Amino acid sequence: MESVRVTDNAALHEPWRLAGARMGFWLRLGLVVAAIFGSVFLAPGAAQGKPFSLVALALPLGILGLMALAKWPAAGLPLIVVASLLVPLSIGTGRQTGLNVTLLLVVFFIGLWIFDMVAARRELRLIESPTFRPLIWLMAVSVLALGFGQLDWLPAQRAPITAQLGGLALFLLSPGAFLLAAHRFQDLRSLQWAVWLFIGLGSIFVIGVSLPALRPIALQVYQRAAIDAMFWTWIVALAFGQAVVNRRLRLRWRILSGLVVAAAFYFAIMLRGSWTSGWLPALVAVLTIVGLRRPKWLLIGGAVVGAMLLIPGVASGIFLGGDNQYSLSTRFEAWRILLEIIKLNPILGVGPANYYGYTPLYDILGYWVNFNSHNNYIDIAAQTGLAGLSCFVWFAWAMARELWRFLSVVPEGFPRAYVYGAAGGLAGMLVAGMLGDWFIPFVYNVGLEGFRASSLAWLFLGSVVALQQMYPAPSVSPDGEAKSR
Repeated sequence: MESVRVTDNAALHEPWRLAGARMGFWLRLGLVVAAIFGSVFLAPGAAQGKPFSLVALALPLGILGLMALAKWPAAGLPLIVVASLLVPLSIGTGRQTGLNVTLLLVVFFIGLWIFDMVAARRELRLIESPTFRPLIWLMAVSVLALGFGQLDWLPAQRAPITAQLGGLALFLLSPGAFLLAAHRFQDLRSLQWAVWLFIGLGSIFVIGVSLPALRPIALQVYQRAAIDAMFWTWIVALAFGQAVVNRRLRLRWRILSGLVVAAAFYFAIMLRGSWTSGWLPALVAVLTIVGLRRPKWLLIGGAVVGAMLLIPGVASGIFLGGDNQYSLSTRFEAWRILLEIIKLNPILGVGPANYYGYTPLYDILGYWVNFNSHNNYIDIAAQTGLAGLSCFVWFAWAMARELWRFLSVVPEGFPRAYVYGAAGGLAGMLVAGMLGDWFIPFVYNVGLEGFRASSLAWLFLGSVVALQQMYPAPSVSPDGEAKSR
């Protein structure tokens, strides 16, 4: 008698459960985006005395969106990506800069995270990561520096307290965004959507600004984040990482990702007059990914680039083209002067934003004017002293070491490609810091509006720690057997 094979009902229903999970993800993400953005775009009209129906619609949508975010905080990362690039919302402060939507969202999510720990879990506890300690110390040092900034270090007017608080906010929210991503955005699907939204929306902008007919439209639709160095660094790093590392990605998407990288370099070098902050950090990101993936290719590529730079006129055209030569000479002089200001309080600096008010006391190429360093490292040292700078260097070393260790653990596909991209993004970010205040904006230069782009760098790096929680490294038991932590 022929045996009858019993079919597992769970196996039969598994495809339907997977389809339902995908649909649930789409519904949740759509609900959050529609509610938040709907309230954002309706609120200005309501505030200007438009029909009561707008008020009645904007308020419930906003409440609904906040409730959805509280229930599903992982939606925050893709939401912040879209808002940073496209949403023009900004609350005026009476100064030259406003509180933009990215800053407000990061503050909201940090507050939601802290509330959840205190009210629901009744404990303030962080997951374990070597990257956290230097960031916490940087935040503490920044608060101390604000106190020292109330002293009169030179006979000149300090920055207004609002500017000082704005500078402190950038020192607190930048590490805060990293910690937020590490703890609250531990959902692989949300990270994937955030990355592909960033690459997709970014590629539209890159193509748009590269075509004269579309350039005015692209610059009108997209926000300040799309013209800052962190945008160009990270879109190249993440797109290149997926193109060369993610073998599970379909070939056409890998090719398109590579074309995005090529278009970004074309714009930064050819169309924007060899914009160093645009192409150099991105190039470092690419070389870092290549070096980690194929060290021999890095040697070959380095030899080719070196040979090209030896051609007469090539190096000077790239590095000193346009106004780069004048910019470089003025920056060296500004750095020399700022080193004198740093000497006033080398340990904790002269306080957030304050050095800007002291610069007119010094002669810079015959002028007595306010100026900034255009260098993140000198900015950090001037505002928070060598203590703050040491904390950041400590963080960069810890982050690089964690990325290196994680590469041998993270699985193939999107996660591994993401970690490679993050390694490239970190390297490019560190180089960009030599060219401007790109990763911790200075209030009187890139300003609070620069947080739209800089926060994405911190969020993407913090997401590496979140990935580490999803794919923990195996530990070795006393009997020699490998186990997951």
